[in-house]
Amino acid sequence: MSVETTAWAAHRIAEHAKAHDLRQVHVVLHGGEPLLAGPARLGQIAATLRERLAGVCELDLRVHTNGVLLDEGFCEVFADHGVRIGISIDGDRVANDRHRRYASGRSSHHRVVRAIDLLRSDRYRHLYLGLLCTIDLANEPLAVYDALLAHEPPRIDFLAPHATWDNPPPRPPGAPAAYADWLIAIFDRWDSAGRPVDIRIFDSVIRTTRGQRSRTEAIGLGPSDLIVIETDGSYEQADSLKVAYAGAPATGYDVFRHGLDEVGVHPGIAARQGGLAGLCDECRRCPIVASCGGGLYAHRYRSGTGFANPSVYCPDLMKLIKHIGLQTRPMAVPASEPGPVHLLTAADVAELATGHGGADAIDRLSQAQRSLRRALIATVYQRASTDAGIGRATSARLASAWNLLAQVDEQAPQALESVLGHPYVRTWAARCLERLGVAAPGGAAGQAGGSLAETDLEYLAAIAMAAAIRAGIDAQAEIAILDGSLHLPTLGRLVLPAAAGRPACTITVTAAGAVTLSTESGWLTRAQASSAGLRFGGPSHDFWQPTRHLRAPGICVVLEDADPYRDCHQWPAAPRCSALELSRWRRGFRTAWSLIGAQLPAYREGLAAGLAAIVPLAPTAGGREISSAARQAFGAVAAALPADPTMLALLLLHEFQHVKLGAILDMYDLFDRTDSRLFKAPWRDDLRPLEALFQGTYAHVAVVEFWRARCHDGGPRAASAASHFAHWRVATAESVETLLTSGSLTPMGQRFAEGMRATIGPWLDEAPHS
Repeated sequence: MSVETTAWAAHRIAEHAKAHDLRQVHVVLHGGEPLLAGPARLGQIAATLRERLAGVCELDLRVHTNGVLLDEGFCEVFADHGVRIGISIDGDRVANDRHRRYASGRSSHHRVVRAIDLLRSDRYRHLYLGLLCTIDLANEPLAVYDALLAHEPPRIDFLAPHATWDNPPPRPPGAPAAYADWLIAIFDRWDSAGRPVDIRIFDSVIRTTRGQRSRTEAIGLGPSDLIVIETDGSYEQADSLKVAYAGAPATGYDVFRHGLDEVGVHPGIAARQGGLAGLCDECRRCPIVASCGGGLYAHRYRSGTGFANPSVYCPDLMKLIKHIGLQTRPMAVPASEPGPVHLLTAADVAELATGHGGADAIDRLSQAQRSLRRALIATVYQRASTDAGIGRATSARLASAWNLLAQVDEQAPQALESVLGHPYVRTWAARCLERLGVAAPGGAAGQAGGSLAETDLEYLAAIAMAAAIRAGIDAQAEIAILDGSLHLPTLGRLVLPAAAGRPACTITVTAAGAVTLSTESGWLTRAQASSAGLRFGGPSHDFWQPTRHLRAPGICVVLEDADPYRDCHQWPAAPRCSALELSRWRRGFRTAWSLIGAQLPAYREGLAAGLAAIVPLAPTAGGREISSAARQAFGAVAAALPADPTMLALLLLHEFQHVKLGAILDMYDLFDRTDSRLFKAPWRDDLRPLEALFQGTYAHVAVVEFWRARCHDGGPRAASAASHFAHWRVATAESVETLLTSGSLTPMGQRFAEGMRATIGPWLDEAPHS
């Protein structure tokens, strides 16, 4: 690449990064063999890129090489310019020599190993990116893996040889998934050994089965985000397309005349960004499409049908993904401890799709949520324990809290489950992970952004101590004070007097239930734990605010007006309810529950099984009826108490639909998550993303059924209810059709939307009121 072309390439990359406010750009120098350019030229290219992108965005600069020419001279240049190095090697000498000999027939293996040893040295270890290995079925997989592992790589990439339906990959007779078998042998060894190295294909399968983005273009529904700049400055699509036909990667654009935005709308680029909608019908119907994504685009090619085919490696992808899906455990659970696999039955899905959902289906959703909360808490602990920015004292408290959690889990698991079942434990964990730079399932926790306070992390001790108090075991923990209070989830909060000081309180509990609280200032108080909660004596009795409940026949929920992480909803949470407000809530809830049981019995069982907490919201200035559910708070609904308890029933039904669907989406893909289009929703003035449309449609199935029941009850407001019913049944039916014609639903999503249609459809022909 000439100096002029390099300058133009750097200009176009910087121009694009600045226009789109990108935080980071990845640039890979490759070939052919890039080291043939020599250290001086590669140094010039790296310097040009760094200089042009300085102040625009971070540059992740890499080089992929066969390593034969790599020496200290190259390494010094790469160290000067921050270029990390990936080496291509196919295993031991026998494996590598199958395809990587000199023209004379001599082996190149010893020179590649010498290059890797150079990168393993202390001086250049920071440049060592990893190893790239192309699969050859003639090579014994475990011998290849052991040889690669011996080089101590930070990462291994296993690459399938490029092939198409016109030129399929070689396979032994009677082995339709031979490449999967080859990789599965390595996966099982890697998994049983505790996953000692990052293997990108395995990690990507695990991530995509959990709804996260793949780390390789070879699988997943994520849009392709790469472009190739050739030595002459022309833009090309992925190099792998060269296997399809001559000129397949060409775009007709170049860096001298065209910016990257222009290249981005090229039909070939757009085709690799369509997610589920860009796949053939066979792939769209496949149960593993969310993970497979149709495989590498180039591997789908067949003369006559182009790229509208499954991958030529389809049997291999199917077998590999299913195998890994059965073997892997929830995130952050130690490899030695098999985790539960949570599934909804076909009957559960059909029942939930109607808008309803009985106790069994809701219980299965709740079980999955409990496992997810455990995994999130474990991830918080693991990431915080290794974060250099976390202070030593906080790390020690985290370790102590983690050990207490393990102790309670061993001695009284039900006590721990009672605390982990609190909806806002997940909200706390998601907030911590968000600020530790980890994406939690379901997105952000709804809290205001900002840096992570160590007191947030130390809330783990409050969770552990609440479980220990419930379990009645000897324990001690130091708990951070949040907003002037000591919080014990599911039990209540103690508003500390000024004499207690800050910033932490030590709690000691005995098996007999004696609880002592003290601070460094010398303040001390005592309480007695029982099945009814904590009972404080003396002046502290006035400072203790126990968790309170709303009860009606067949249901008991927490009125959560004290938890420090409850303020994660669309509207602000109200402060602690007064005695009068509590009385109003209890009366309103009993009336609303009675109405649900009498007029909407199909929802009663699911609500009783899954609704755990109601958060009072601060009323709006105009007294508007407001409510909310948070994706990270399964089991919780937030609402401002309406004057009419009938409307409380509607708000509970509406928001619990969001609760149910959020839990389903934590388990399954109902639509293409990469589809960024916006859609009209009849209940909003603004356009909505696909997930929001799905959520709103599902919630309005219950809204329609509520108004249908009200207009048929013959009450004084039947006419008004009939008007609402007539309006919302049509609007909801329209949004169901928008979902079904979006082209982005998975097979399960299609069945779910058809279930909603089956519920709404017959109501379109009903008379609005009797």
